[in-house]
Amino acid sequence: MKTINLGNSGFITPAIAVGCMRINKIEKKEAESFIKTALDLGANFFDHADRYGNGACESIFADAIGMSSSVRENILLQSKCGIRQGYFDFSKEHILKSVDESLKKLKTSYLDVLLLHRPDALMECEEVAEAFSELHTKGKVRHFGVSNQNPSQIQLLQKFVKQPLIINQLQLSITNATMISEGLHVNMNDDAAVNRNGGVLDFCRLHDITIQAWSPFQYGTFEGVFLGNEKFPTLNAEIDKLAEKYGVSNTSIALAWIFRHPAKIQPITGTMNSGRLRDCIAGSEITLTREEWYGIYKAAGNTLP
Repeated sequence: MKTINLGNSGFITPAIAVGCMRINKIEKKEAESFIKTALDLGANFFDHADRYGNGACESIFADAIGMSSSVRENILLQSKCGIRQGYFDFSKEHILKSVDESLKKLKTSYLDVLLLHRPDALMECEEVAEAFSELHTKGKVRHFGVSNQNPSQIQLLQKFVKQPLIINQLQLSITNATMISEGLHVNMNDDAAVNRNGGVLDFCRLHDITIQAWSPFQYGTFEGVFLGNEKFPTLNAEIDKLAEKYGVSNTSIALAWIFRHPAKIQPITGTMNSGRLRDCIAGSEITLTREEWYGIYKAAGNTLP
């Protein structure tokens, strides 16, 4: 398994993170088998959130992996907080409480990474800074980051937070690639030129922030996957052609497209299927040519100026 340095922190993780949002949808034995496969493949970085499965996924994961001190030494854990029922909450009180609850559910004394899940319009940066410092000083969280934030929001938060923000988890897939298209249509009078993300892709590269791509196979907002979908015949034909060329699955090619970008983006997988996880990992071993990368990009309906 290839590895990646998150930001410039020296924190080395696998090239993909195993998303555990759906672990509550499978039986315990299936979860145990899936986690064992992930570990056997070197995919030992697991992504969680306090809200996944209405708060149940972290506990299910800990039970499935048989959490112990020896197990914990060989895995990396990331979780997120800030989403509550009907609103967002970056208060110091909530951040500290959420982390303590996640640690209890995961049966561990620390998180390798904590992300703020979605921007809170009522965020008091000083409170976040105090929470992060307390968590870091007490050894409960080693690294920090954000999710779904634009450059200005990150800069504002970093002004107060002492610890470097090394991750920004953002939605990115072949069909949801506005952060890429806006950089291609600079100075053009078309819809693709609209700056919807504040130049977040280049900002993260400039400031050594690793982008983690969530829902790398989804189109729209949780509308479904584009692979094998009749709504995307041209895209699937292009992906299938390359899958045959490289002797891999269409899943591998879809992730190879993300890996090809020089930003060194880290995909978050969401599958609980061991075979598909293998296909995801295989994607990290493929280097698409420029022509192939742009061919996929255009086949998804994205345009070039």
